Amino acid sequence: MNTASTSATAERHRWLSDDEQHVWRSYLHATTLLEDHLDRQLQRDAGMPHIYYGLLVGLAEAPGRRLRMTELAMGAKITRSRLSHAVARLEKNGWVRREDCPSDKRGQFAVLTDEGSEVLRRTAPGHVAAVRQALFERLTPEQQQTLGEIMQIVAEGLQPNEAGADLPWLR
Repeated sequence: MNTASTSATAERHRWLSDDEQHVWRSYLHATTLLEDHLDRQLQRDAGMPHIYYGLLVGLAEAPGRRLRMTELAMGAKITRSRLSHAVARLEKNGWVRREDCPSDKRGQFAVLTDEGSEVLRRTAPGHVAAVRQALFERLTPEQQQTLGEIMQIVAEGLQPNEAGADLPWLR
């Protein structure tokens, strides 16, 4: 094999260094455990997974406690079909209702109900305590700031602004 094709192959298959592999696996390990920890806390305290809690929070923070389904999917960083399934479950619990969009026959709003707001009010203190204990109490203020900056850089790199971007809420 000649040198040009050897370097092209090496560039296509540039493996992680030992240090990069350590960082990557630490990240995967920590985020998997954190998501599981938060899911278990929310299942125990409110009978819902973490993703549902995030949807309720998104609606609670929206004007009039309502968002277009597409906006809710964007905020949650999930596909529209996953959102539709989640909202159906939240509707069944009486925590969310759907309303047709008067300006767009195909569009719908998700609306946080009073019952959903009450579930969120009761659940939020335990969830905040779990987040604080699992993440913030383990980091110095400087580490917290650095982690926030790093995650923002990663998120910005994965969320392009150009048309046709392959993002979950557009699928």
